[in-house]
Amino acid sequence: MRLSARPTVWILLAFMAAIGGVFVGRTLWPAPKPAGQELHDVLHHQLALDSNQQARVAVLEQRFAVERRAIELELRADNARLAEAIEAEHGNGPKVAAAVDRSHAAMGDLQKATLAHIFAMRQLLRPDQTARFDQAVEKALTDDAR
Repeated sequence: MRLSARPTVWILLAFMAAIGGVFVGRTLWPAPKPAGQELHDVLHHQLALDSNQQARVAVLEQRFAVERRAIELELRADNARLAEAIEAEHGNGPKVAAAVDRSHAAMGDLQKATLAHIFAMRQLLRPDQTARFDQAVEKALTDDAR
């Protein structure tokens, strides 16, 4: 039995069309910026920070990166505990509920740490910079809600 080359050609053409479609889609509708990216861009590229502000912001960002990473690792561990609880209970039992509560507490810790970081950065700004920064914060918090 001899295989025809036609199905292979059609599969190859379909694959190439799919790749082309993805390319065109990404070009016409680029992926949205991650949450907080615009705030970062405003802070570092639009507020004209002086060298002292830049140095102090860099210190804040380094500290926050360490804190955020620690909380994210805690969240991963919480997810692993949740998976274990689901496997053990196969339902919404007390172990699952406790794991969810631990995960929610860590999520709250991350949100509180993020807000503390934002407020700490805001304290470094001059009065002429705070309005633009506040707008970027508001946009970062509400863009998905619109």
